[in-house]
Amino acid sequence: MVYPSFPSTCLPPVGEGSESLNGLGVLVTRPEHQAGPLCQWIEQHGGVVIRCPALVIGEPRDWTPALAIFDRLADYNLAIFTSANAVDRAMPPIRERGGFPSGLEIAAIGPATARALARHGVDLCLQPEQGFTSEALLALPRFQRVTSQAIVIVRGEGGRELLAETLTARGARVEHAEVYRRERPALDAAALLERWRRGEIGAVIVTSSESLSNLFDLLGVAGQDYLRQTPVIAVSARTAQTAANFGCHHPLLAREASDAAIAAALLCLVANPSLPVGNTT
Repeated sequence: MVYPSFPSTCLPPVGEGSESLNGLGVLVTRPEHQAGPLCQWIEQHGGVVIRCPALVIGEPRDWTPALAIFDRLADYNLAIFTSANAVDRAMPPIRERGGFPSGLEIAAIGPATARALARHGVDLCLQPEQGFTSEALLALPRFQRVTSQAIVIVRGEGGRELLAETLTARGARVEHAEVYRRERPALDAAALLERWRRGEIGAVIVTSSESLSNLFDLLGVAGQDYLRQTPVIAVSARTAQTAANFGCHHPLLAREASDAAIAAALLCLVANPSLPVGNTT
């Protein structure tokens, strides 16, 4: 299925004749520690932020396996980071062990993960030019030649198995370093329902299928009906498809997972009269 998507060129700078969100209420479901810059941008552009973290990033149940891998990174040919959270959680213990060995290649699932690596001093890494998924990473020429190579995938607990299964089938020896755990938070659904009834929620931002699933489960039947009628901005085709599977009538696709791309989607949503914004009850 093809979903409406928006280019980042819609995004103007603040304070230079920039467009306004015109009071659009935006439900931001990103984990609290990652939501700040986007929420600030929404408020600066005349939107109303409703913070609703639908995913909590916590400590893994057991650090021991990951730390054992970090103790012997020199034994690996390639380390793949599957998210910015994986980078931020893994880098402190990796630095404590002297950092990355000189012969270790680093790969990122997409630009957000690559930017996280850059914040930690890793300026060169393999990443897809577009797509920003496991499938896109596996399509790179480097990942066609992995026979007998040792690869570590740095991720959260219970991540997708496609990378490991495909690389193993291509002859690699694959291990996982799980450095965080995703948890479902508590949610005051009654307060959200009241805001939806008053027409105060005109768009929902979801940055993972798991966040969307958590939100859907936590809202209950009445809230699910509101969610289905509200534009849902996703940052991957897989999450947009999850929204469609849940019966959401208006799944929209940002160009990528960056704040700029999400902001562009919000501005284009407001500017496009053919898409519903605001109270859809």
